[in-house]
Amino acid sequence: MSFRQYCFGDPEADTILLQMVDDHDLGVIEQEVSYIQELTGGQRFCLKALHVNSWNGDLSPWPAEAVFGNEGFGGGAADTLDDVLKEVLPGPAPDKKIYIGGYSLAGLFALWAGYQTDVFRGIAAASPSVWFPHFTDYMREHEMHADAVYLSLGDREEKTRNPVMAQVGNAIRSADAILRDAGKDCILEWNKGNHFKEPDLRTAKAFAWLMNG
Repeated sequence: MSFRQYCFGDPEADTILLQMVDDHDLGVIEQEVSYIQELTGGQRFCLKALHVNSWNGDLSPWPAEAVFGNEGFGGGAADTLDDVLKEVLPGPAPDKKIYIGGYSLAGLFALWAGYQTDVFRGIAAASPSVWFPHFTDYMREHEMHADAVYLSLGDREEKTRNPVMAQVGNAIRSADAILRDAGKDCILEWNKGNHFKEPDLRTAKAFAWLMNG
């Protein structure tokens, strides 16, 4: 298995939220859970936080060169999703509502996962790394299996000197249009601030929108 599991909320709940996380996410995950409870009027849910060992390696859908720092992207998403389906969601669960989401590259992973399987009822992609090379092309050429997709971005995220990451605004607008054209229930919400502002609240808003739908 490529991750450690942590469960927050009600383990017996019919609503399961899956979120790939790193150490920073775990540091604010309890606040995120509180936000979700508040935003959904106290609905019962179990948030399963799955801590990955290599953020860039385990969550990227295919290999790519580094766009910041020296660490490139390993393209290990297929193996990670396989572990999720085998270890976290073993067997059919028709009575469960399963949503997958995350922040930044975990948001991109969630979006990509929605194209791989019909297990997930909705995708909660908060400030996803849709600047990732060729990702919107992939979206155009494949079928999203989830019925509902939440997208968000900070209104300052595209205002960066990094030429690759500066494409995130155009990419998220394209992603929204692609999903709407495909007949999906999709929303694109713009938050105040840059990529690092309130990731716990932004992710909670993403999951809550799906749960309240």
